[in-house]
Amino acid sequence: MRATAVRRTALAAAVASLTLLATACSGSDSDAKGDGGASGGKDATSSKPAAVKALTSAELEKVSLEQGDVAGHKISKTGPEDIAQPEDVTVDKKECEPIGFAFYGVKRGTPVGNAGRKVVQEPKKDESADPEDALAGLLDVTSSLVTLASYEGDGAAKSLAELRESAAKCATGGFTLTMKGSKQKVTKVTEEKATGGEEALAWRVQMGEGDAAAPFKLVSLRQGGTVATFFSFNLGKTGADSDFAQPAAVIDAQVKKLG
Repeated sequence: MRATAVRRTALAAAVASLTLLATACSGSDSDAKGDGGASGGKDATSSKPAAVKALTSAELEKVSLEQGDVAGHKISKTGPEDIAQPEDVTVDKKECEPIGFAFYGVKRGTPVGNAGRKVVQEPKKDESADPEDALAGLLDVTSSLVTLASYEGDGAAKSLAELRESAAKCATGGFTLTMKGSKQKVTKVTEEKATGGEEALAWRVQMGEGDAAAPFKLVSLRQGGTVATFFSFNLGKTGADSDFAQPAAVIDAQVKKLG
């Protein structure tokens, strides 16, 4: 990687870092009941799930990822400074609000419990690499915001159905998110294959255009009455044609803990 490319990558890394650090997951309890709706199945086909008990925030903490659950990753709890509230985020198109909120971990509907984790892949060191390639290697790591939200009744299924509909409506044409005054332009939302849980959805999300574009990954899945959402970026990937893999090891580990 040449110096110009390294500088471009570093700039994108800073932008992506600000995006993640300025946003995070909601983590408050609510006694309100989940809304109705129906959706289910690993292939995202609709079916009405059986009634399930919604986990409390304390119970969600017990099934959240912990350090050591995913090899080669650092895992930490989200704190109050990471929490994005609904009033902190605005979306210029109402139909794009559900997917926009999902990027930032903002709670949707009326979850009974919430929990969140920040998961950062540890860089692979290559002692034989030249300085520029070594820097590129340090940037080539995937960071994820992982949020859990539990719902009563079929609230979890409705949450995913709402997200699916929002992504379909906002796949082209773009929309703008504003987080505490900082604007991000989403230019493309492309559906990807997803597995895990009883129902799973995934997209490649592009923010910006051309060389200034950055890809993100959004994965949301349901296990019983719990929705797990993963919003990820890779500091080393920039440009409209760049891409990176979903954090499969992180997703698999979380699904396993959800049972």
